[in-house]
Amino acid sequence: MAVRVQEQDFDAGAEMSRLRASRADVGAVASFVGVVRDSNDGASVGSMTLEHYPGMTEKSIQAIIDQAKERWKIFDALVIHRVGELKPRDQIVLVAVTGSHRGEAFAACEFIMDFLKTRAPFWKKEQTQQGARWVDARVSDDAAAARWSSTTPKAGR
Repeated sequence: MAVRVQEQDFDAGAEMSRLRASRADVGAVASFVGVVRDSNDGASVGSMTLEHYPGMTEKSIQAIIDQAKERWKIFDALVIHRVGELKPRDQIVLVAVTGSHRGEAFAACEFIMDFLKTRAPFWKKEQTQQGARWVDARVSDDAAAARWSSTTPKAGR
C-alpha cells in the first residue's frame, strides 16, 4: 500500500503496471484519475492551488486505504495526490487498486476516492475571473462517503 503526495505529475499507466507487477494472481486493476476542470460552480477556473499538512495528510490517506483493505479482499492500493498550483487538464489524483476480482477492486477504489474527497486534509483555492476563492466541501461528496457506512461488502467474491 503506497501513498504519495507530490507536486510533479504522474504516469497513470506506468504506476498501475508497477502496482501489479509483483503478483501473478491479480485479476483486476481498478483506477480513477481526477483532473482539474476549467470551470466550477459557474465560474471559469484558471488554476487551482492545493495545500496540505505534510505527514498528517499521508497518514490520513493511509488510514483510508487500511479501511478499504479491511472491507474488501484487495491485494494492494496506490494513492498519488498532487499539491501546488495546477491548471485545467492537469491530473490531480490517482487511485489504483488491485485484487482477484473486479467487484472488490471497483468498490475499494470508489470507497478510497469518496473518503479522499471528504476525510483527507487538503485545501483547494481556485483562481477565477472574480479573484481567488477557497473551495468548500460539497454536500454530494459527503453523501457519497456516508453511503459506505450502510454498505457491507460481499465476502468471498
